[in-house]
Amino acid sequence: LETRQAASVEVCTLLDKPDRRKIKVNVKYNGFTIPDEFLVGYGLDFNECYRHLPEVYVLKKEIYSD
Repeated sequence: LETRQAASVEVCTLLDKPDRRKIKVNVKYNGFTIPDEFLVGYGLDFNECYRHLPEVYVLKKEIYSD
């Protein structure tokens, strides 16, 4: 977008996991800062399950770790 001469380009996120970043990102608009946990619901899934849930939940570790 910047190469198309946009007046400004900002980052907006619903769920922000700053501890997982590999590069520095300036998030201007942030819904929630969350810990490094596996989330499901509201479109987020695990093995194509749980995405239909109407809210966001933390998935128990025993479900996704082997």
